[in-house]
Amino acid sequence: MNGAAAPERSPSPSPPPPPPAQAQAPTSPTPTQPLDWRFSQVFGERSAGEEVQDVDIISAIEFNKSGHHLATGDRGGRVVLFERIDAKDHACRKDAEKADYSISRHPEFRYKTEFQSHEPEVQEKKVKKVSEMNLDRSTAPANGSPGGVGYLSPSLSNGNALKLDGISCLRLPVVTSQETSLAASCRRVYAHAHDYHINSISNNSDGETFISADDLRINLWNLEISNQSFNIIDVKPTNMEDLTEVITSAEFHPTHCNTLAYSSSKGSIRLVDLRQSALCDTHSQIFEQHEAPGSRSFFTEIIASISDIKFSKDGRHILSRDYMTLKLWDIKMNSGPVATFQVHEYLRPKLCDLYENDSIFDKFECCQSGDGLQVATGSYSNIFRVFGCGTGSNEATTLEATRNPTRRQLQNPTRAARSLNTLTRAVRRGGENTGIDANGNSYDLSTKLLHLAWHPSENLIACAAANSLYMYYA
Repeated sequence: MNGAAAPERSPSPSPPPPPPAQAQAPTSPTPTQPLDWRFSQVFGERSAGEEVQDVDIISAIEFNKSGHHLATGDRGGRVVLFERIDAKDHACRKDAEKADYSISRHPEFRYKTEFQSHEPEVQEKKVKKVSEMNLDRSTAPANGSPGGVGYLSPSLSNGNALKLDGISCLRLPVVTSQETSLAASCRRVYAHAHDYHINSISNNSDGETFISADDLRINLWNLEISNQSFNIIDVKPTNMEDLTEVITSAEFHPTHCNTLAYSSSKGSIRLVDLRQSALCDTHSQIFEQHEAPGSRSFFTEIIASISDIKFSKDGRHILSRDYMTLKLWDIKMNSGPVATFQVHEYLRPKLCDLYENDSIFDKFECCQSGDGLQVATGSYSNIFRVFGCGTGSNEATTLEATRNPTRRQLQNPTRAARSLNTLTRAVRRGGENTGIDANGNSYDLSTKLLHLAWHPSENLIACAAANSLYMYYA
């Protein structure tokens, strides 16, 4: 200390070996501080009193694997592609951040192109999620145009989900480039494999296959074969009157090509190993949390239904969203979630009203930061919540999707947060007061933030409020 030399010491015996490693959580050398979120930009902002058409409401948001492109889909079947422009002067933004100077510009995207993904007759049905899109002109065959041909397609090396709700076939478009203008044409159609609306699509890490899921079945496809798929999961009963559970979301493991997870309307998550059998009706693991005896009500199963699941980037955890909470699961510990984040506890006294106006069936998505230290999900009044799940974090931040987002820290003073690697039971934090929303204001059920996405490597969140796309960075 203060430059003074330490006193000499005689050699001491070697220290004993460290104890066996426990379950690992997202690593952090010190307790993480709440992120300071700032407004970055907005596309399609409405003016006061402007009426929004249903077909213009955004129903999908997804970054590509590098984070240089962002795609959105709307209920009218349009897909809009944005490209990043603030980091173009640097070969890699990550490398620039490691350098001994700061980047002065905040993350900035600009409109690139758009195309009609689905026919007008299904425009009222929404694209649920848009996966990674690659714009590659260098490897495409020439077609006589100055820029050749580029392909806009799901990444073959990324496990991100491509979720579609309200359509029964999948389309793989081709984007033709003529200098700066792009035009899309359908490259491949995967049709006639589902009788019900598709709710999930997920690319496999093997780069060759993907799954599509509806309420009752999950099919396995080869990317190069569009007229044949294999039914690997079928929960349809012989008599439909005996149906008690449906599939709500499905996703491949990000690195293990033989593993996938799917969630159900009963609040369970099943992990499936494709090596066990051709028909994977038997799961290898199941993750579920049962209600305490005597606490069940008419609404118990409805609010337990899982609307979205996400694997963490390293595949060690699964993030799930039900109506009331956000839960983080360790795939090596199925006794219960390692952390539970309260999102809609203030709505519990209003469940009857929410059932009457169908709000209780709203499907909110969830996302996780690339380093695994934060999770996020949306809520009513166009707000979204960001929770810290790293070592020692008490982060529970609320922001509104506006140019000037309000911000409030909500913490549970009765129980401190604990590291995921030492948890033996669930952590609950971020609960709100009954009767008010997370901002302390009366909530507005007509404005809801259902869709959001986290940049794969930076603290940048894109979220949708009706037809407007907002971006925030920290």
